Amino acid sequence: MRVAYATRGGFLARRDPRAVLGWYVILAVAPWLTYSETTLIILGVIALVSALAARIGPLLLGLFLLGILGQIVSLGVMILIFGGNSSAIEGLLEVSLKLAIISLASMAAFVSLDPEKLSDGLAALRAPAVIGFAVSYAYRMIPLLIDELQTIIDGHRLRGAPPAGHGFLGWKTIRRIGTITVRSFYPVFLNTARRTRTTVEALETRGFTLTGGANPEGRRLRLAGLHFGWQDATLLAVTLAMVAGAFWAGSLAFVA
Repeated sequence: MRVAYATRGGFLARRDPRAVLGWYVILAVAPWLTYSETTLIILGVIALVSALAARIGPLLLGLFLLGILGQIVSLGVMILIFGGNSSAIEGLLEVSLKLAIISLASMAAFVSLDPEKLSDGLAALRAPAVIGFAVSYAYRMIPLLIDELQTIIDGHRLRGAPPAGHGFLGWKTIRRIGTITVRSFYPVFLNTARRTRTTVEALETRGFTLTGGANPEGRRLRLAGLHFGWQDATLLAVTLAMVAGAFWAGSLAFVA
């Protein structure tokens, strides 16, 4: 939710969505083309600086750090328990660094693209119309699902009496919350299916099918607000140059 609806006006938010998607692809693919620690460290610095410049919220960064550290610690413990050596730990750190680079690039890119810009960027890149529809539909259903789940849970809590006391370590409260959550799944999907038709009709009312590629004039009107300028080209060129410099520095370190 925070990634999809918390655009904070970073440097990528002002760029054309096609340039942002191209920038993301470059940083997402580059880490998998090398095993050089020097190259990965440089790419990690690039991704970190980009993420900070994109003004990612502290909640996302905190969850990212917890996820990466938790993965490293858990896998490290497993390696030590099963008799792994230093090479296994180095491989773990390498994979974790690659995943960290991709995660930072993903957050920086998609926190800068609202649902409309992302869908328009995919349409401008000639992606199948069904992909743009899936993106628009998914973004619109996320808040509906959360709101529907909260409404149903509140209804269960109003109709059911709370347990007498919390029990040892709050087990009664935990059991009640778990029971309500499980019982809420079926009504959530039933009500969401009922709302699906309304959402689809709203998209069609705005001419989604005609602007998705079925009608050239509709597509032109939909994408009229996009403009790939020299700043967008400069972003891609500078990114490619920095990635190439990282690979060059990695090759020098390998020779040394």
